[in-house]
Amino acid sequence: MNWEDGADRLVGPAADGEDQAVEAALRPKDLEEFIGQERVREQLDLVLRAARARGATADHVLLSGAPGLGKTTLSMIIAAEMGAPIRITSGPAIQHAGDLAAILSSLTEGEVLFLDEIHRMSRPAEEMLYMAMEDFRVDVIVGKGPGATAIPLELPPFTLVGATTRAGLLPPPLRDRFGFTGHMEFYEPAELERVLHRSARLLEVDIEPEGAAEIAGRSRGTPRIANRLLRRVRDYAQVKADGVVTRDVAAAALGVYEVDARGLDRLDRAVLGALLKLFNGGPVGLSTLSVAVGEERETVEEVAEPFLVREGLLARTPRGRVATPAAWQHLGLVPPQQGGGAPGQQGLFGV
Repeated sequence: MNWEDGADRLVGPAADGEDQAVEAALRPKDLEEFIGQERVREQLDLVLRAARARGATADHVLLSGAPGLGKTTLSMIIAAEMGAPIRITSGPAIQHAGDLAAILSSLTEGEVLFLDEIHRMSRPAEEMLYMAMEDFRVDVIVGKGPGATAIPLELPPFTLVGATTRAGLLPPPLRDRFGFTGHMEFYEPAELERVLHRSARLLEVDIEPEGAAEIAGRSRGTPRIANRLLRRVRDYAQVKADGVVTRDVAAAALGVYEVDARGLDRLDRAVLGALLKLFNGGPVGLSTLSVAVGEERETVEEVAEPFLVREGLLARTPRGRVATPAAWQHLGLVPPQQGGGAPGQQGLFGV
């Protein structure tokens, strides 16, 4: 199975076509309805209220954080709160400065331009964006060579909402032009339970509090994953039970889909299992671990490892990947004696 972009994983953060269709129906319409991200929500509310009071367009907004936390939803809420239309595009779609110039020149006054994955925009377009954000003007180059002429094009005031999963890749001149920067945090289980109850009402799913808690605990702190798991549990409840999502029904359903109590799926457990059983907990090199799992190096490093590290089950060290005591406990295995490991190796947690 291809895990490369996480699209085939039930607990992957990427959104497929089904997710996008369902998310459109489940998205909150205003900041008051938006669940979680209290700090970002409060700060953004002040920015938007002040802009409305001045009768001006809102400052440019940069939203950073992992996929599935609500960056696109917040961009739509910004447009709704300002009573403005929204234009949606992405960094990879803008490969030339002319692509960006065409979008900017067609904006209306006060319109919100949502630029997803802004860090993947081409450098020429990025440099054009500097002037557009600061002076609401772009220079369109006509002709080539010595005869080329720059024609200034005035733009109506607009609000750019940039979203990125890798804020560190944005050049400082671009980051500095955003009036507000918000970092989206992973959700607490209690917040995800509120998200699940709201989604269940909209999807007309009968869910008990214990069932919502069971799903929330396996959702990796991500609303998108929580909503996806809810739909799969709903299907199981309709076919195998009486349609009510209880704790037992949720646990049984997610057991069928190989999502365990901490949100690990088959790939995650395969990586941990190989590290513990074949290499005695490590340290082991990434390439060797990838071969043992039967996956590409990039798949293990970019798809599986981030969550395992965040959960404290795996550590990246200069000598290689090492399992933590929590990993042994999670898989129900007995760790080796201190000082154990492969011959000639010193364990990370032993002398």
